[in-house]
Amino acid sequence: VRDERQGKKSKRVQLSVSLRSVVIAVVITALLAVVGVLAWLYIGAQGRLDEQARQSENNVHAEKVALQYAGEAAAMNYQDLNAWKGRLVAGTSPELKDRLSKAATSMEQILVPLQWNSTAHPLAAKVRTETGGVYVVDAFVSVLTKTAQASEPLQSTATYSVTIDSSKDWQITDVGGVGDALEPK
Repeated sequence: VRDERQGKKSKRVQLSVSLRSVVIAVVITALLAVVGVLAWLYIGAQGRLDEQARQSENNVHAEKVALQYAGEAAAMNYQDLNAWKGRLVAGTSPELKDRLSKAATSMEQILVPLQWNSTAHPLAAKVRTETGGVYVVDAFVSVLTKTAQASEPLQSTATYSVTIDSSKDWQITDVGGVGDALEPK
């Protein structure tokens, strides 16, 4: 019986691995895992930083749009109300443009008899909220107003709450005054 076994070729394979080879393989595997985890963390952090930079740029843009609008809307001259009406509706959505045009026409009855003349200098703007690309920005403008009724010009600060929709090419969709800026929407 023993001869039969020897006659058949034995298919035993002997594998010998040194302890050093095992340790090196484990160290290489651990290093690859660490590199993979670090790369994953880096890519995630970079994505968050890119998102924060984009959001910051959008906030700055919204603040710029609101501050420019507020400065233009606050400056008016009773002798050239058409220019003021044009600035008042510039960059606004069609719905808001209609509302503001009607309000400006009504205001003419007050501005002309008072001989209202005001100049405005933008002070500051700050994004109050952002939801789905719609920004509500509080804008503050220094206004110097002269009227026929006052012997001295009146210095004041006008506050505008400006809603801007970035998905509609940064159109202004709503404008409010000091109450809107102070109370949450």
